[in-house]
Amino acid sequence: MSTKRSIFLATLLALALPIGGCWVVTNPVYIAPDFAPAPTADSGRLEADVRYLAGIEPARSSQQRGSLDRAANYIADSFADAGCAPRAEAFTVDHVEYRNVICSFGPQDAPRLVIGAHYDVYDGAGADDNASGVAGLIELARLIAVEKPALEHRLDLVAFTLEEPPHFRAESMGSYIHARGILKESADVKLMISVEMIGFYSDEPGSQSYPLGFLEWLYPDKADFIGVVGGLFDRSSVARVKSLMAVSVDLPVYSINAPAALTGVDFSDHWSFWQNGLPALMVTDTAFLRNPNYHERTDTPDTLDYRRMALAVDGLYQVAVGY
Repeated sequence: MSTKRSIFLATLLALALPIGGCWVVTNPVYIAPDFAPAPTADSGRLEADVRYLAGIEPARSSQQRGSLDRAANYIADSFADAGCAPRAEAFTVDHVEYRNVICSFGPQDAPRLVIGAHYDVYDGAGADDNASGVAGLIELARLIAVEKPALEHRLDLVAFTLEEPPHFRAESMGSYIHARGILKESADVKLMISVEMIGFYSDEPGSQSYPLGFLEWLYPDKADFIGVVGGLFDRSSVARVKSLMAVSVDLPVYSINAPAALTGVDFSDHWSFWQNGLPALMVTDTAFLRNPNYHERTDTPDTLDYRRMALAVDGLYQVAVGY
């Protein structure tokens, strides 16, 4: 091989590796979506749901069974008010009974799309973490009940409990119990989407951080977007969800495909599905990577941006009916 050809191939490889790496990580593949008729999420209703859940005292942690019951009852009543019959998935941890709350649409024997969010908190009001995600589920139920889309899949909206410590990343998580139940039923799961904190945004430069420095070259430095997070090899599902969520220029959608070893990639209920061999990803405002109130008592309803939160729910509606 000539020296010139060797230099050319070496240069080509040097360029291809970082470009290929960026392509794998950022997943810039958009599948042209066939958008459903576009209802609009109500920012006022989202705020009201967040304020109710965040206002429960004492905080709805695993140590406060009564507060968890109040939250679960509110979610069940909200699903029922939307026209979706709620059901409880009860389970026992350390001789205490807890429950997930489920609302289903579409053909019951069809492959399932599961969209879930946890309603328990680590401490304090937990407005973004994760009243915002639960409010998104409730609003999805309202939109679907009104629009009555012709679903070809079964859509399960699931409010999980026991996501936060001391149950985090343990088999006692409500989402882990739910995933195990799916396996016992031998149900066909198209995808599970964990809705983990969708309410905090900022237009200030430097308001967004990342677990690795080089990611700052690939993503915005402003916390003005919603994120889709998937495993390193979940490229097709991430691409599809990303494209379906891209409904507004006012809320850009970015995605990452990365191994679970990258801090934050598996920090929510989708972890439970991964542990059970089921396909899953996360939709998030990136939590502690942008929100200074994460796991603090300052995570209150007044810190959230309900206009952009509604746009995130608009995107999730498209996923719910079009995935």
